[in-house]
Amino acid sequence: MFAVQVNNIVKNYGTKKAPVQALRGISFDVKPGELFGIIGPDGSGKTSLFRVLTTLLLPDGGSAIVDGCDVVKEFKKIRERVGYMPGKFSLYPDLTVEENLSFFATIFNTTIADNYELIRDIYQQIEPFRHRKAGKLSGGMKQKLALSCALIHRPTVLFLDEPTTGVDAVSRKEFWAMLKSLQEKGITILVSTPYMDEAAMCDRVALMQNGSIMSIDSPHNIVAAFGKSIYGIRANHMLSLLNDIKSFPGTIDAYPSGIYHNVVISPDLIGSLTTLLEQKNHPGLSVVPVEPTIEDCFMALMK
Repeated sequence: MFAVQVNNIVKNYGTKKAPVQALRGISFDVKPGELFGIIGPDGSGKTSLFRVLTTLLLPDGGSAIVDGCDVVKEFKKIRERVGYMPGKFSLYPDLTVEENLSFFATIFNTTIADNYELIRDIYQQIEPFRHRKAGKLSGGMKQKLALSCALIHRPTVLFLDEPTTGVDAVSRKEFWAMLKSLQEKGITILVSTPYMDEAAMCDRVALMQNGSIMSIDSPHNIVAAFGKSIYGIRANHMLSLLNDIKSFPGTIDAYPSGIYHNVVISPDLIGSLTTLLEQKNHPGLSVVPVEPTIEDCFMALMK
């Protein structure tokens, strides 16, 4: 039995004459206790998918089962069993930290005390500010409060829609450590993110673009299947460098990546490309081999 089963889900917006396809036949399964990532840029359909799976949107086609319940026919049961943390902070800014948490506990006929053990490691970090209004919290503290509210009724499946967007690097790292701890407690977690580096924290990931899933596998297997060589190339004038790299006939792909341009090219041709760039007088030229990442795999799949 799977914790989540998605079969050919379709979601359209707009009108019948001019529909906008947000989800184009999405299918995947998530195992119980798995940390499953939906990785993709803004506009790829991640939020629409999560809203369908948490019964906030009706699909226009296909079916989905969450914790054994149909998202259309048994939406009330699903709402009792899942936790959902939307991308935008949606708690009550005029209520204090403690009042927000108590409110959500009451909705699910429970109390903070009943499930404090589950949220203790997270809530203890903001408990000193429990009398502060939620609207006055920092981004990282809002994130921890929202996660505590999503967990207070002890859900079996947790949906987190871009939970680390706009949060500092330290808070991002802390947040993923918290997710690993929750996973150890048996909670199935689905998390969406536009940050490719966060894919490595998941057991499996689905790479998503334009409402479709391009690949589903473990981060290691996705990178291992890349099967091409990548070189990082930089010089003093990066724009003209990229144009010259792309003009080389043997270049398979080239795109900016940090302080380098990542260039997908056969090892047999990197010497010729380097010679060409030297002839074009690129000062500060540097060429180094680099290991492929999830981002490189995503770029290749988009092509």
